[in-house]
Amino acid sequence: MKAIVIIPTYNEIHNIQKLLLDLLNMYHDLDILVVDDNSPDGTAQYVEGVGEKEPRVKIIKRERKMGLGTAYVAGFKYALSNGYEAAIEMDADYSHDPKELQRFLEKIKEYDLVIGSRYIHGVRVINWPIRRLLLSYFANLYTRIITGMPVKDGTGGFKCFRRIVLESIDLNAIHSNGYSFQIEMNYKAWKKGFRLLEVPITFTDRVQGTSKMSKKIVREAVFMVWKLRCKSIFGSLK
Repeated sequence: MKAIVIIPTYNEIHNIQKLLLDLLNMYHDLDILVVDDNSPDGTAQYVEGVGEKEPRVKIIKRERKMGLGTAYVAGFKYALSNGYEAAIEMDADYSHDPKELQRFLEKIKEYDLVIGSRYIHGVRVINWPIRRLLLSYFANLYTRIITGMPVKDGTGGFKCFRRIVLESIDLNAIHSNGYSFQIEMNYKAWKKGFRLLEVPITFTDRVQGTSKMSKKIVREAVFMVWKLRCKSIFGSLK
């Protein structure tokens, strides 16, 4: 299956240097697309340099910081335009272990959306403050209750889509970011009848760089679940 991993970046120069090398060495048939939001630390320039020597490394450079959701949408559109059969979402900061990609690539042959779950078979989160862990855990519980979606980790950002799922969703209508983007994509795939599978992953908080989490992202997710539920009820979900 021709697959590409999409990695949004903003000031991730220290992480991306190691991550690109690890992915290239571990997966010889996997392409890598970095979507950079005009990082002032030189992330894009470094990735471009690697891409000149290694054609499996691609980059989309954006003019300004536009957010996680729109970065993934740009990546999905690239994947569809270039004939990829599977597209993987992955963070640049090593909170997602590159070794776990192998399971995604295996399971996507049987399922349409494979979701890396921090909350299946217990809680698998390392080095998060208890306050943030509780926020994440109860945000997912809240999402399940309001939407009815049978996914324990609806806000996680380590997942793999088959091409057919991305083609079925109106990507131009996706404007959410952060947690709400992940919820929206999962919900639309589920409501369209695609086969979803959660696989356990271990999430480790970043060591290098700073988190992009904000109160705005949390508020957006709180209202997104109601928006999706209402659209589903009134038949306007695309």
